[in-house]
Amino acid sequence: MSKQVDYYFSPQSPYVYLGHERFAAIAASHGAQVNLKPCDLGKVFSVSGGLPLAQRPPQRQAYRLVELVRWSEFLGKPLNVQPTYFPVSGDPASKLIIATQLAHGTARAMELLGAIGTALWAQQRNIADAATLAQLADEAGLDGASLLKASEAQAVLAAYAQNTQDAISAGVFGAPWYVYDGQPYWGQDRLDFLDRALAAG
Repeated sequence: MSKQVDYYFSPQSPYVYLGHERFAAIAASHGAQVNLKPCDLGKVFSVSGGLPLAQRPPQRQAYRLVELVRWSEFLGKPLNVQPTYFPVSGDPASKLIIATQLAHGTARAMELLGAIGTALWAQQRNIADAATLAQLADEAGLDGASLLKASEAQAVLAAYAQNTQDAISAGVFGAPWYVYDGQPYWGQDRLDFLDRALAAG
C-alpha cells in the first residue's frame, strides 16, 4: 500500500504558505499520496481552544511577527508579515481548491494552493475576492470562471464540512497539520520529522 499523508490546512495561514513547497517536495520524494484536507480553522479553534489572531494576547501577536520574519529569511521566501488583505476568510479559496481537486486531481489543486499562498503573502492580493480567485486559477492554467461556479456545488460544500469534521476528529488544532501512519505533525517546522518518518516507512 502506498504511503499517504493527510494534509490539513487553511489557505490563509502564513505557515501553510511557508511550508507548502517543501511539503510537496518531501511527499514526492517518498512517493507519498497527499490527501488534501482544506478545513475551516475557525470551527476547529472553537473546539480546540485556539484563538483568532486578533483575540490573542499582544505578546503572542508580537512574537508571531518575529518568527515570520525569521522563517521568511531562513527559507528565502518573500513574505509581507502584515499583508494588506489579512486577516481574511479562507473559505472561498478552500472551496476553490476542493473544486479543482475534484475536476483536475490533487496535483493541480496543490499547485493552486501554492499560488493562493503566494498571492496573499507575497503579492498583496485578496484571496477572498471572487475575481482574484478566478484570475489565480486562470494563471495556473485552469478555467477560473468554471471552477469558481463549481466551488459552490453541494459536493464541494459537503467535502469542506467533512474535512473540518475530520480535522476535529483527528485532534487538529492548527495549520498546517500533517498525519502519517497515525502520527500527527503540527507546523511547517515539523517537516524534517515527517520526512524522516516517510523515509523510515
